[in-house]
Amino acid sequence: MKTILGIDIGSSKTVAIIADIDEEPIVTGVGISKSKGIRKGTITNIDQAANSIKQAVTDAKRIAGTNVTKAIVSISTAYTKSTKSYGIVNIPSNEITIAEINRAIQTALYNATIPNDYVILQAIPYDFKVDDITEIEDPEGMSGSRLEVSIHIIIAQKSAIENIKKMLKIAGLSIENIVLSSFASAIATLNEDEKEQGVALVDIGATTSDLIIFKDNAVRWTEFVGVGSHHITNDLAMALHTPISNSEDIKLHISKFDDDEIIDIPLIGDEENSQPVNVVTIKEIMYARINETLMILNKLIEKSGMKEKLTGIVLTGGFTNLDNLREIAIPIFGNMSVRIAKPKELEGLFDNLKAPEFSTAIGLIVYALGKHSSYEIDSNKKFRSKYSIEEVSNTENIINDNLNENFETEEKISEKEQIVSITDKETEKVSISQKFSMWFKNLF
Repeated sequence: MKTILGIDIGSSKTVAIIADIDEEPIVTGVGISKSKGIRKGTITNIDQAANSIKQAVTDAKRIAGTNVTKAIVSISTAYTKSTKSYGIVNIPSNEITIAEINRAIQTALYNATIPNDYVILQAIPYDFKVDDITEIEDPEGMSGSRLEVSIHIIIAQKSAIENIKKMLKIAGLSIENIVLSSFASAIATLNEDEKEQGVALVDIGATTSDLIIFKDNAVRWTEFVGVGSHHITNDLAMALHTPISNSEDIKLHISKFDDDEIIDIPLIGDEENSQPVNVVTIKEIMYARINETLMILNKLIEKSGMKEKLTGIVLTGGFTNLDNLREIAIPIFGNMSVRIAKPKELEGLFDNLKAPEFSTAIGLIVYALGKHSSYEIDSNKKFRSKYSIEEVSNTENIINDNLNENFETEEKISEKEQIVSITDKETEKVSISQKFSMWFKNLF
C-alpha cells in the first residue's frame, strides 16, 4: 500500500489530502488553509504561498498520522498552453504492443514544436491509426505494419514549474508529479460516457475558470479565463457599500431569503450602522455577474471550435454552489445539457469535502491510480497505461535530453519498478471518523 499526498493550490484556498492507495484510495487525512501569495491562479509571493501549503499539509498529516513528504500537485491552466503533434512508426513484428504504442507517442513528442520557455507537462493521445484503419481508440494487440498517433500536449512555463518546486521545498516537500488542475477535476467528475461522446468541463473557482474539453475519451482542448465567484463578491461590496467579508456572506446565504424581504447590511467604514436593502436588489446584482461569467465561458467553448461536437456542459468548482445556476446556464449555453458535478466519493472522505470546490483535490488522488486515460506521458516523462500501471521497460526514449532536464526525478525509477508501487505497512491509528471530528472541531 502506498501513501499519496495531493495538494490543490487554489486562489482562495489550499487543500491537502492524504490517502492510502491499494485497489482504491482511502482518505486518511485532510487539511485546508486560506491561500496567500496566489492571485488569479498564479504565484505572487512564494513564501506566503509556501506557508499556506505547509499549514494545510501539517493538518492533513496530523489527522492521517503519517509523514509523507512527496506530493502530487495541481498547476493552474493560467501557466499552460496546448499544442498537438503527430507520430508514425513501423511495426517490424506486425503486432502492436504497449512498447510500440510508447514508441509512437515518443515520436510524436519529438516532432512537436515546443517554445524555449515551456516544457511538456502532460501528453495524451486522442487518435490512433493502424495502416489504413482510422479512429482507433486503443491499438494494443492489433496486427499491422504501421502505427500512427495524434497527441494533445499540455505545456507549462519553465519558470512556473521552478517556482512551484521552490514553493514546495520551502514547505518541506518535494514533487512526485504535477497535474493540470482542470485535468484533475475531470478525473474526479466526468463519467466515461461523457468523455466518449464529448463534453466541456468548466471548473469555476474564486477568481479563475479552467476549461477542458473531452471527445472520443481523450483531451481535445484546454483553456483558462480569469473570472470566478469572487467577482460577484466584489460587485456586491461596491454596489452595497459593504465590507468584502459581509458581501461574501451575503452571496453564500442570500438564497435563504425571499425576494420581498428586506435585510440590514453593514456599511463600509461605519459597521456599527446598517442600511436596509431589498433581497431582490441583491439577487439582481448577483445574477448580472453570473450571466456575464457564463456568457464569457460560452464564448470560450465556442472558441475551441468543438461546441457543435459536444453533448453537454459540466460545471464544477465553488461557483456552482450558487442558487439556480443550472437553470441560468442552460439558455446561455444554447439549451445544451448542463450538469453540476460533485467529485467522486472516496472511502474515508469527510462529508464537508464532497462539494464541487474540492473536485481538483480529489482528482489528484484518483490520478495516482493510473486509470484515468488509456495512455499518457506524465510530468516526469514517464509512460503510463491504465491497463498496466507499470513503467514500460527497455523502450527507446527518443526525446532529446533538453526536453527531459526540467523534469528529472529525485530518485530514478528502475526498469521493473511500478509507477504506483506497493509497500506493506501496518500502523495503529485512531479511526478516520474520530480524526476528522477532532480536526474540524479544532478548525472551527
